[in-house]
Amino acid sequence: MTDYTDIVSKFSLRTAELPDDDMCYMVAGRPETIQECQFDAETQTFIVIHGWTVTGMFESWVPKLVSALYDREPNANVIVVDWLTRANQHYPTSAAYTKLVGRDVAKFVTWLQKELQLPWERIHLLGYSLGAHVAGIAGDLTDNKISRITGLDPAGPTFEHADEQSTLSRGDAQFVDVLHTNTRGSPDRSIGIQRPVGHIDIYPNGGTFQPGCDIQNTLLGIASEGIKGLQNMDQLIKCSHERSIHLFIDSLLNTQQQSMAYRCNSKDAFNKGMCLSCRKNRCNKLGYNINKVRTARSARMYLKTRDMMPYKGK
Repeated sequence: MTDYTDIVSKFSLRTAELPDDDMCYMVAGRPETIQECQFDAETQTFIVIHGWTVTGMFESWVPKLVSALYDREPNANVIVVDWLTRANQHYPTSAAYTKLVGRDVAKFVTWLQKELQLPWERIHLLGYSLGAHVAGIAGDLTDNKISRITGLDPAGPTFEHADEQSTLSRGDAQFVDVLHTNTRGSPDRSIGIQRPVGHIDIYPNGGTFQPGCDIQNTLLGIASEGIKGLQNMDQLIKCSHERSIHLFIDSLLNTQQQSMAYRCNSKDAFNKGMCLSCRKNRCNKLGYNINKVRTARSARMYLKTRDMMPYKGK
């Protein structure tokens, strides 16, 4: 008999009508909550996992991603994991908590799967920053392979040199795709993880820094808004990091303007225009519609994007 009483994280099934409200919590070990929340066992299930938070509150991207998932898959179940109490500690403490949160998620998913005989191939975890490592740890702890994990700029500090059990890695799901959008500076100081950790690792605009996230725009905001503009400094730090989420949202909403990424050995070679071939799986779609190509080694892919949605470059 599995003990579920030690699960601290909360799991709310959000709706397309109220994407920013936790109206209904599903609780492992309490099968009646499955019916109460109107979980549909016949369709795709997305589990969204947030990252480190300074405020102790959900960030504004959460409802945007929930809405976009429902926009694309109207009958899906979109579950948001709330681990805010552990995510708003000092960063190293929250980073260490990813192990326990990953275990919570693994226990919840395993319970749900057993309860409803859910096919594992209909479960897709999406984790941002520290949440990407939570997703990886959860995938590592489930007996069956989860279908897909999408890592949205997985956190770098304390994870760049960690082992596969502690981080998102390609063995954690049948298919792992990763977007790297904020990998500036030395590996240990970089906000996002620099090394490839999935089957396909995409580095938009080289992966270090994203267009439109420059200090110029932020300083203009401070000049025009005074003290309120200072809050934008926080956004400046997060802008490139969070772009990973908005690129994924873009792939859900703007299907006619699909961003393509190209396999290349380095961003410099890509910038010189040396890798714009689609032969032998050398190009792929970014985001939701990615072709699940699994090669012996991680495929590093590059593309250029615009500074706002739709992000598809020229």
